[in-house]
Amino acid sequence: MSNSKPLILVCNDDGIFSPGIKALAEVASEFGEVVVVAPDRQQSAVGHAITMSVPLRANEMTVAKKYKGFAVNGTPADCVKLAHGNLLDRKPDLVLSGINHGSNAGINILYSGTVSAATEGTILGYPSIAVSCTAYPEQADLKGAQEAARRVVKFVLDKGLPKGVTLNVNAPEGEFKGIQWSRMADSRYVEEYEDRVDPFNRAYYWLTGQFELLDEGNDSDIHILNEGNATVTPIQYDLTDYNLLKEFGEEDL
Repeated sequence: MSNSKPLILVCNDDGIFSPGIKALAEVASEFGEVVVVAPDRQQSAVGHAITMSVPLRANEMTVAKKYKGFAVNGTPADCVKLAHGNLLDRKPDLVLSGINHGSNAGINILYSGTVSAATEGTILGYPSIAVSCTAYPEQADLKGAQEAARRVVKFVLDKGLPKGVTLNVNAPEGEFKGIQWSRMADSRYVEEYEDRVDPFNRAYYWLTGQFELLDEGNDSDIHILNEGNATVTPIQYDLTDYNLLKEFGEEDL
């Protein structure tokens, strides 16, 4: 690889054959050299899991007939770790994860493998961005998410990011009205497991439930997305509640 252009690592959680990762690689190629390292199968909602009980394998391949790629039998975080330590000829200048099929706004940030791949990039010291489209179908129009990614990539390459910060980008399907900085909406899933029985009369359980928005603020990522805009939310992996730590820090336990 030539060192004249930035090296951009592209990952996701929908798998290396996803239309979204090809769309993001296209955007990345406008700014530098692209290497795709992604799971060899669907890994949505695995969060920041890493593989410890089985060996990881990386099969080299070409993505979209033009990008060097590796399909890994592991999680999104595994992919970034393996790329960082073993698969790349040099360290990446930027880590991009996505384009995810489905919103990663609100509490979805916590569960998302796409966001966790970007967060792993941040932990390893690289500027990192997660990109998602609110539409789930594979044939969804990702042009808006591509444009949002394009703008944010340019911003990050020009200005960089503070240590420990990842940018989480979400965009509506198709074109968007504008792109705005946002905060993570207060939200949750109200869930239950439905009891079912298989043909052999063995019990199993299927996760069901509904998304619940607990936030009425107009500056949250979900509100801004619902208005037809793309969002950029700076997030961090330091989960310390510093206000509470300051309040309780001198209390005896």
